[in-house]
Amino acid sequence: MTSEPELVRLQKVLAKAGVASRRAAEEMIVRGRVSVDGEVVRELGTKVDPDTAVIRVDGDRVVVRDDLVYLALNKPRGMHSTMTDDRGRPCVGDLVADRTERLFHVGRLDADTEGLLLLTNDGELAHRLMHPSYEVLKTYVAEVEGVVPRGLGARLTSGVELDDGPVKADRFRVLDSRPGRAMVEIVLHEGRNHIVRRLLDEVGHPVRRLVRTAIDDVTLGQLKPGSLRPLTRKELAALHAAVGL
Repeated sequence: MTSEPELVRLQKVLAKAGVASRRAAEEMIVRGRVSVDGEVVRELGTKVDPDTAVIRVDGDRVVVRDDLVYLALNKPRGMHSTMTDDRGRPCVGDLVADRTERLFHVGRLDADTEGLLLLTNDGELAHRLMHPSYEVLKTYVAEVEGVVPRGLGARLTSGVELDDGPVKADRFRVLDSRPGRAMVEIVLHEGRNHIVRRLLDEVGHPVRRLVRTAIDDVTLGQLKPGSLRPLTRKELAALHAAVGL
């Protein structure tokens, strides 16, 4: 015999999720800013099941389950994107070994690549973020060899043929240029292995250093290498929107 779900007042759920105080959440509800499962709710007595309800405020989804964890990590160079390593090499799992949740990384960065990596126990969101059909944008800053010609951005956004098929950059710009090297920013929705390094190498600009600085609207910011931080409600809402959740 299955037990009935425990229903909780909507304003209490919003307050617990950190959206606003309970009083402020009540005002949001009355003003029609809150929807549950696609329907605008204005009644203060409304109760919901926090485990299943899809709640949005001003159109942005609010994560109300307190068992779900969403973290941003600045992966240092030399660290492997695995939760365990049978060869004893430093890996992402070392940084969250003391947490009780069973976390996993969303996608991966090769050992020589630094920067933003997401960790979570939300399987559905992670699956969609990694699935190529959702074309989630990822931003990288690369130090490359050589002088970058004026027309390189147009070439990269038009498409370059690699051994495993063509690839197009979504955006490209030069951040800094010095004799023999340059700093460039490249935005891709591709997820193939070593895609940024292979792409830039193909056009004659081998990568000396590579940092992922953003995944959709989640940015690395001032997060130090080896450090973690929880995603903000705005960042989570953006990720959900990017993958249709």
